[in-house]
Amino acid sequence: NEFCHFIPNSSQTSSLSLILENPCKAIPLDFIFVIDSSRSIRPNDYEKVKTFIINLLQFLKIGHNATRVGLLQYGSVVQPEFSLSTYTTKSEVEQAVRNMEHLATGTMTGLAIQYTMETAFTEEHGARPMNLHIPRIAMIVTDGRPQDTVEEIAAQARQAGIQIFAIGVGRVDMNTLRAIGSEPHSEHVHLVANFSQIETLISVFQSKLCSDMCEVVDHQCQHICVSSPASYRCKCREGYILNPDGKTPDGKTCQSLDLCQTVHHGCEHQCVSTNDSYICRCFEGFMLAEDGKSCKKPECSEGVMDLVFVIDGSKSLGPNNFELVKQFVNSIVDSLDISKMGTHVGLLQYSTKVRTEFTLGQYSTAQHIKSAVNRMQYMGRGSMTGSALRHMFESSFSTKEGGRFNIPRVSIVFTDGRSQDDVSEWATKAKNSGITIYALGVGKAIEQELREIASEPDEKHLYYAEDFEKMAEITKKLKSRICAGTLHKAEVQESLQGSQKYKLKSLVQNNILLCSLHSYQCSGLPLTNYFMCHSCVLLCVFLKP
Repeated sequence: NEFCHFIPNSSQTSSLSLILENPCKAIPLDFIFVIDSSRSIRPNDYEKVKTFIINLLQFLKIGHNATRVGLLQYGSVVQPEFSLSTYTTKSEVEQAVRNMEHLATGTMTGLAIQYTMETAFTEEHGARPMNLHIPRIAMIVTDGRPQDTVEEIAAQARQAGIQIFAIGVGRVDMNTLRAIGSEPHSEHVHLVANFSQIETLISVFQSKLCSDMCEVVDHQCQHICVSSPASYRCKCREGYILNPDGKTPDGKTCQSLDLCQTVHHGCEHQCVSTNDSYICRCFEGFMLAEDGKSCKKPECSEGVMDLVFVIDGSKSLGPNNFELVKQFVNSIVDSLDISKMGTHVGLLQYSTKVRTEFTLGQYSTAQHIKSAVNRMQYMGRGSMTGSALRHMFESSFSTKEGGRFNIPRVSIVFTDGRSQDDVSEWATKAKNSGITIYALGVGKAIEQELREIASEPDEKHLYYAEDFEKMAEITKKLKSRICAGTLHKAEVQESLQGSQKYKLKSLVQNNILLCSLHSYQCSGLPLTNYFMCHSCVLLCVFLKP
């Protein structure tokens, strides 16, 4: 501990002429003075502010590993005088304060707070890392109404961990000071009548700066109490945290970092701990219910298909509506059993050009697909629906892109306006090849184009909504219709087995294994071919009609 002495100037009032010799338990601080230097402050009052700052410095132990002090003044602009890393001795700081020159311009208090938060308290400018828990203190001295807004930026600064003292002189609006200062306002907000009276705050701040609040108050922190001027906070030992709201009902009790082990989470399947909370997850083949804890089978849990979305990304859609379309896609995905043996999903976005966002073979979980959907960037140009249909028909269901044999092929085509090219030709080719197309139109989509795109009958494959707010109504109908048209998993398994048997039979019939379906004689062959022939004979017997 250091002993703090306040040595007043001769011009100061007698009440401040006392030498204060109380022990000062000065904890290390990162301390920024933010000083109003507007034209409303007279030169002699400006000198009183400088004296006030110098006197406050007497209660601070300044050094690289002790308290670091920075200062900026502001008028119409912000003028940094020195940063937290500029000086390491009290005498250097005092001299820098004496050398300050009055700006005598406007009163941009909000701008000054923004600079304090975004620049002055950065590690590049001398602030110590947040994980060291060195209190970050900003003392703002002002004499007038700000010419900009302060409430929002001050709230952001406080939320960023800056403890703000707001000192008003003269006719400053008290509500403005409260909007700036930290809670509780009784400790952080001060208003004096004039600059001569600012000296009366010296003893107030001596108490704040020299007191170890953890020793003064009954903090009841379960693990660790951390002091800061006029305040304190509770901290937990490694492996423990306060509740997700930053505190428990009492703001003092610590709990294990693995919340799943310490709280009644109520997750039906799995609980997964995050940084300061937890989430529920479901086993593969299930999806999270609306309560965020229960698990349920997807609406189409037994259906299997290869599904390709063809999404309009034209400029008529707009960025906000494009986000709604992404939500629509993810809603459909949530209703499906996405897995290696279940449904596979691919997606195209089109505008003037066509872009494959992901192929049928790229992802095998709903979470990965939804993440890819969320990452999509809006193209925002023309509307070449015909080109998109061609790409879907020629490429999207190919083996190269993950298309499967004997699996229903389904495409959902979404558009919000007239196509700039013909849609009929490629829609017809796609449908004739066995692809089932659902056409979904919103807003200015053209009914005739939707009919040309959609499979028959129209009433089962064509959907229209007047605006994006009504998309939810048709989404439910579309989910049900898609599911009804898919293969059941058992049918897929049977189909795959049949396909494998057919390929094996074709292999033998083409003499790839050096034998014939009609002759099982292997004698007289070289040794290597003899064993190959016998292997073939077993297959031939198995596959014989």
